[in-house]
Amino acid sequence: MKAVIMAGGEGTRLRPLTSNAPKPLLPLVNKPMMEHIVELLKSHEIDDIVVTVSFMANSIRNYFGDGSELGVSMVYATEETPLGTAGSVRNAMDHLTERFIVISGDVLTDIDLGRVVGDHDKNKAMATIGLAHVDNPLEFGIVITRDDGRIERFLEKPTWGQVFSDTINTGIFVLEPEIFDYIEPDRPVDFSGDVFPKLLTDDKPLFGAVVDGYWEDVGTLDAYVSAHKDILDGKVRVNIPGFELTDGVWVGEGADLHPEARILGPSVIGDNCRIEAGATIGPYGVLGTNVRVRSDAGLERTVVHDNAYLGDSVRLRGAVVGRSCDLRKGVRAEEGVVLGDECFIGDEALLATGVKVYPFKTVEAGAIVNTSIVWESRGARSLFGRDGIVGLANVDVTPEFAAKVAMAYASTLKKGTTVVTSRDSSRSARMLKRAMMAGLNAAGINVEDLEVASVPVTRFVIRRPSVDGGITLRLVADDPNSVIIRFFNSNGLDITEETQRKIERLFGREDFRRVFPGEIGDIGFAPRALEHYATALESTVEIERIRSRGFKVVIDYAYGSASFAMPNVLAKLGLEVLAVNPFASTAGILGEDFDSHADYVASLVRASGSHLGGVIDPDGERLKLVDDEGHLLTDTEALLAFLALLPGKVLGDTVALPVSTTDAAAKLVAEQGLEVRTTKISNTALMEASTMAGVGFAGNQHGQFILPGFLPAFDAAASFVKMLDLLAYHEKKLSETVAMQPKVHLAHETVVTPWEQKGAVMRSLMELTKGRDVELVDGVKVLHDNGWALALPDLEEPITHVWAEAGTDADARRLAQEYVRRIRQLVM
Repeated sequence: MKAVIMAGGEGTRLRPLTSNAPKPLLPLVNKPMMEHIVELLKSHEIDDIVVTVSFMANSIRNYFGDGSELGVSMVYATEETPLGTAGSVRNAMDHLTERFIVISGDVLTDIDLGRVVGDHDKNKAMATIGLAHVDNPLEFGIVITRDDGRIERFLEKPTWGQVFSDTINTGIFVLEPEIFDYIEPDRPVDFSGDVFPKLLTDDKPLFGAVVDGYWEDVGTLDAYVSAHKDILDGKVRVNIPGFELTDGVWVGEGADLHPEARILGPSVIGDNCRIEAGATIGPYGVLGTNVRVRSDAGLERTVVHDNAYLGDSVRLRGAVVGRSCDLRKGVRAEEGVVLGDECFIGDEALLATGVKVYPFKTVEAGAIVNTSIVWESRGARSLFGRDGIVGLANVDVTPEFAAKVAMAYASTLKKGTTVVTSRDSSRSARMLKRAMMAGLNAAGINVEDLEVASVPVTRFVIRRPSVDGGITLRLVADDPNSVIIRFFNSNGLDITEETQRKIERLFGREDFRRVFPGEIGDIGFAPRALEHYATALESTVEIERIRSRGFKVVIDYAYGSASFAMPNVLAKLGLEVLAVNPFASTAGILGEDFDSHADYVASLVRASGSHLGGVIDPDGERLKLVDDEGHLLTDTEALLAFLALLPGKVLGDTVALPVSTTDAAAKLVAEQGLEVRTTKISNTALMEASTMAGVGFAGNQHGQFILPGFLPAFDAAASFVKMLDLLAYHEKKLSETVAMQPKVHLAHETVVTPWEQKGAVMRSLMELTKGRDVELVDGVKVLHDNGWALALPDLEEPITHVWAEAGTDADARRLAQEYVRRIRQLVM
């Protein structure tokens, strides 16, 4: 059974708390309201969820993602314009082909959903409404039912003169798909005002199910505070994060409570809070994550959101304090005071009863505030692209921006851990890396700086047991005015999308961990990093076998930092080396493109009679090969050359290749007695596959290769050395291997696809290809008699990629264009 969570409300009555956050993300005992709803659904074994979103939809998507972190599956249906309760559900009807339950994402409840579903089944209803008894029904829809549960009458938000019952509509519905016949498309439609009256008029089976349990519409600031009190009093069953230190006192991980601090239950202390001597928390105090409470401060019936700072002798009674607020010494807040996010309240300021201070405001020291201070809006931006954070240096990506990003990343790690940093030789990367190192230190993270280092060397050093992650900053390959910030996990691999979402969420809210001076991180330098990298690389090849061949090579470092480690390695292999651009320099990066380097190396190989040529890109991840005849290999030819030379099962019994790779690659792998593990097209997916047992080689058709036995990530220098090892092993020339390769006929096209139509296009393609063999590793890959076609929506642009392979170039183009035409017809 599926569930629909309605999460499109703006929560205007809860401002200023919802001024820059959607109501479903407002925390109740340190969890978003909607997360409590998800846990309720999961407890009833309902884990397939559709979320309807509208206001600040990306914030909800970024927090919950696909739901896997909570053990459920989530998809989203976005309202471009308000459609009402029923209209928003109809907007998700493509996902709702069987009976489903609807529930609001911004209520607090523990009612028995199984009872509602059971009554629905027993009554064979088209729609069943969950009902509850409340003391004040004026803000809710009153429902009158017969003895058998059939609904007789209801009235939406009545006056007292219209109150005929205390039984109200909870907004929890169990519905059959036939309900969509009663919901007009593309216009606002409400269940209680429009749909249910029609069902009554048509005498359709519309029932109510009165259920026991707690239910509260947390729609006002008073209700928000009251809901916390009810949770702490045990009136509603929800999961409170942390462990119960004493009766009614929950404490989160890493919280530092001074022995002379008083915690009066019931109260909740979030993760990494610090409460100093003499401070008093509670009763009914709730502190979010990373809250700092200085000495002699006192809180009662007060909710404090994440990363707030409460100075010496602060006094709060019946107040709510938003994220990252800074309350200095002696601040007083009376009943009903609400502070939006990131407010600064100066020393000894007094906030009178009921005052609302909207986000990002400053109250001067000693001020007496008797009226609310209105909020002004500010924008937000999306952080991560395909490979990292990209922007114009010192315009989009400023030192301030870099420091905040680093603090957001650091806040996902434990205090006191170590992060490796590196950069290319550009001034932009140097400036921004220094800002990021300061941000890491400010959040309690130690830094090991590699200074100028290639991406593979950075990944290699990160894999040490003492390191927990890494950051590298570099110029964008085709735009020297822009920089890219890349993040790596403790295995040296790109961080996952889940981690990206965490960083983006923390950055957007500026929910940064702040540490005290004694906890600020340190800066050091990784000892002998290049030496360790070179030694490990040498151990992966047969040095004497290579030396015996007397190879003569041309290698172009393209002004990149791979030039620091490679010369020593090549010298130990007994090579005669002609090194081109063997020093790290921004000037070269700015002045020449990668292909021009490759053409020059090809000419040098021909002129010098060398056995092999190579170009390593400035980041150290991409390799261009030139054979002994001076032929510049295409990226596909280079991949097939590696596969043809693999020595059986010496490296491993499996090769990882993206789904878009030519069929010729799989045939070569099979000839070696190996198996293919097909992966998604993304670089992250290929690197993750390289960590799996048995995978001995991985590569794509962009000149990027992985030797998992050395490093489960792209490394052009290691690939060049391994090619020498393979040529020595087979006693072959590279030109001979290339000459034996089959002809490959691949075509690639793109077609404009609006974002909102991408899902429908893929679904329609599946329907159009019924009867054919289809692979669904990444996108839709349709197998044809003499080839295949692959359609895949782009992650960053409103386009769909189409790849095709066939017996000739013309056939491949025709096949790709056929799918392009199909997609264009679908989006018209």
